[in-house]
Amino acid sequence: MSAAPALLHDLLDGSACAPERTALVAGTERLSYGGMRAGVDDLAVRLRSQGAEPGDRIAILLPKSFAECTAIFAISRIGAVFVPIHPSLRPRQVAHILADCGARFLITDATLLSALDLPPSNVPPSTGEGGVPEFPIIVRLQPESVTSPPPGLAAILYTSGSTGLPKGVMLSHANLLAGTRIVRTYLAITADDRILSVLPFSFDYGLNQLLTSVEQGACLVLLEFRFGDEVVGALERHRITVLAGVPTLWTLLTRAAPRLGKADLSSLRLITNSGGAVPLETVSRLRKALPQTGIVLMYGLTEAFRSTFLPPEELEMRPGSMGRAIPETEIFAVTAEGERSRPQEPGILHHRGPTVSLGYWNRPEDTARVLVPDPRFPGDGTLVCRSGDLVVEDEDGYFRFLGREDAMIKSAGFRVSPTEVEEALMETGAFRAVAVIGLPDAALGQRIHAVAVPAEGGPARAEVLQDVRRSLPPHMVPCAVESVPALPTTPNGKVDYKRLVAERTSYV
Repeated sequence: MSAAPALLHDLLDGSACAPERTALVAGTERLSYGGMRAGVDDLAVRLRSQGAEPGDRIAILLPKSFAECTAIFAISRIGAVFVPIHPSLRPRQVAHILADCGARFLITDATLLSALDLPPSNVPPSTGEGGVPEFPIIVRLQPESVTSPPPGLAAILYTSGSTGLPKGVMLSHANLLAGTRIVRTYLAITADDRILSVLPFSFDYGLNQLLTSVEQGACLVLLEFRFGDEVVGALERHRITVLAGVPTLWTLLTRAAPRLGKADLSSLRLITNSGGAVPLETVSRLRKALPQTGIVLMYGLTEAFRSTFLPPEELEMRPGSMGRAIPETEIFAVTAEGERSRPQEPGILHHRGPTVSLGYWNRPEDTARVLVPDPRFPGDGTLVCRSGDLVVEDEDGYFRFLGREDAMIKSAGFRVSPTEVEEALMETGAFRAVAVIGLPDAALGQRIHAVAVPAEGGPARAEVLQDVRRSLPPHMVPCAVESVPALPTTPNGKVDYKRLVAERTSYV
């Protein structure tokens, strides 16, 4: 038996990654583990020849591709820190990330590079045959920041906060390998799995899919898509066994993918969700469309990766539950008074375990607000992640999400969970997707405002509000339900609540 991996790139050297096995699939192209390892070694040599050193931050701005996967492991192999950037970000956002992390190199392609405002001297000349740049392109940068990374740092993932510019979450090799080991355990991932990768590698769960697949010697199928039926087609064509997504994907599949109920998806043993709560009505549609497929609902945050999961067999018994603590991890809620919450008493979720990150890059004050001494054992020196999510725990150790501490709507003296209102609206069957926000109101403090994508053939708005009034108390009923063709999303596929509020608030 080979030794447990100590660093990220050690995963590729494991016995599971037999050279002849297929590691990656993209369209009609396949890459074996042997070919992937050769590509990693080649790029590592190129990076060293350009002057890359251990500890350097190296950004990756590439579409979902073999090259992007290879770059992640190559950067790890030379002891540097990889910073994946979603290719949909605008040049200004990319520039912020490059400057904030002090990147010394950028790995990209000609198309994405052409959109960036980089000094010509930084861009290498064409080196391939016929004047075509060698792919991928390595761009040398001149960072202003010379901050040294903490020991063991493997990656910096940028995540949007409730205010301000994105912050870089520092993840160690130990963090990423622990997440790989833990998820593989409770999802029972093996070398026989064929995993469909639709989430970006700049998103912690998208990255985890790549690492878990490599750890087990499984096959990862890369897919970029616009329409739900493209996902269904890939599931059927590649005989996919595991699909991970975020709530917007499940809405797309259950509301706008006609092939979902017709395709042969008998190979699909699991679908998993993270990045937000899935409305109960959507869960019901998924169960009806995929009766043989287990549904695993999960909760996590980039600062600690994954916290809870709800096994498929508990889905019917515990509707709306976030699940219980993942293996190797303690999850507990703490009241405003700093005491451990009792069962059914609301509190802020805290996470203790090996996936707790190293904090935010170059932001010690922000780090200190999120990584705090364990309030139960303040003297033992262990830091836990204070999530900022309000939850309740039941007597069996299962949690239910109430809302973000900083996103709870305070209306007419009541604290209202947007999630509860969204679920009630979705249960009416009138909408494909709903987002509930609080808008300033002189009388109420905040008024509850719903932004919704109507479903074809759904009930009229008057009927919807009548149904909602039967299921919610008066102070939770939206003052208005606004129809839109689609909800804005972040690059990770989550609903962009900040944008919804900003577009409807005159002083923002």
